[in-house]
Amino acid sequence: MGSRARRKQQQRWCTQTLTPLLEGPDPEMQEEANKKESSWEVIREWFRMQKGISSANNNNNLCMSLYNTNIPPKRQDLRLLLGVLGCPLAPIPLVNHPTHHIHIKDIPIETSSAHYIIQQYLAATGCLKQQKCAKNMYATGTVKMICCETEISSGKNVKSLGTRTGESGCFVLWQMLPGMWSLELVVGGNKVIAGSDSKTVWRHTSWLGTHAAKGPQRPLRRIIQGLDPKTTASLFDKAQCLGEKRIGDDECFVLKVAADREAVVERSEGPAEVIRHVLYGYFCQKSGLLIYLEDSHLTRVQTPDNNDDTIYWETTIGSSIGDYRDVDGVLIAHQGRSIATVFRFGELSMQHNRTRMEEIWRIDDVVFNVARAFYRPFHTTS
Repeated sequence: MGSRARRKQQQRWCTQTLTPLLEGPDPEMQEEANKKESSWEVIREWFRMQKGISSANNNNNLCMSLYNTNIPPKRQDLRLLLGVLGCPLAPIPLVNHPTHHIHIKDIPIETSSAHYIIQQYLAATGCLKQQKCAKNMYATGTVKMICCETEISSGKNVKSLGTRTGESGCFVLWQMLPGMWSLELVVGGNKVIAGSDSKTVWRHTSWLGTHAAKGPQRPLRRIIQGLDPKTTASLFDKAQCLGEKRIGDDECFVLKVAADREAVVERSEGPAEVIRHVLYGYFCQKSGLLIYLEDSHLTRVQTPDNNDDTIYWETTIGSSIGDYRDVDGVLIAHQGRSIATVFRFGELSMQHNRTRMEEIWRIDDVVFNVARAFYRPFHTTS
């Protein structure tokens, strides 16, 4: 009893207002005491740092002073990786009453086709046979994140920076329906904790503290990457079928769903305006399973500098999903590979930067309806 009381005393509950959560590059570029600068200023500084590295390489005078920090470049790249691929969210919130039956009358053929494809997906994964809905899910897995490769173009010349060095890690994921989840991810000594109480989504890192996501509550992307077929199906409830496309050796139906204008406006932060966020699902025609998932997130940032024009940031994440295995009658994807690209460009300037990063993930264990599921509320630990 004494040790339990001491653990409770060590726990610090976050009662202060949470700062906005940025979906994109989010490296730590300042000392711990200087965190009042906006997130978008941090990103701009990171890319300026990359340009500085490129110039220094030309002069054979690369030094740590370009980073303006005591954090090694490798750790900065890893934190950028965790900011983009650690716990991204899906573009849209889940519908309250998903439609798991086919509509034909008075709706476009693209919409009715999407409903039919989702129905086949639910059947292929075994969800239509389930008599009872899972109350919770527990999953553990491993990841390998490949550090960034940055391409800098000035319109005439293109320079590439970075090496393909990777860091391995692991994660634990809990989900409690409806809409409650908790994720802990550790890679290369860096830890990301994220969660949702069905009303607010938040994230905590040791280098940026705790942040809350603006706008409607949206599901964790890791959950819709084959871990929870019903959540994935609900996400595509209002999708449209764009046609067919070949992914590897498989012919697929392509479904598209986009965040509506009101939702993206709510997610805008200061000078950063979210323009669009679109999700594409590629469902195999032969098996009916989801084998590829891609989302594209575009943000416009008005810069205060007179020398800079309006900057656009486009973050694209494409995930190959496979190795489906039966878990309590439901087919769950047990491995995949995600490639993320952060593309920075201006309206007037010919210069652009493109950073590419990669994650290889594998699920080690999945259990449904755990007797006493754990859920982590808003807090940080000492």
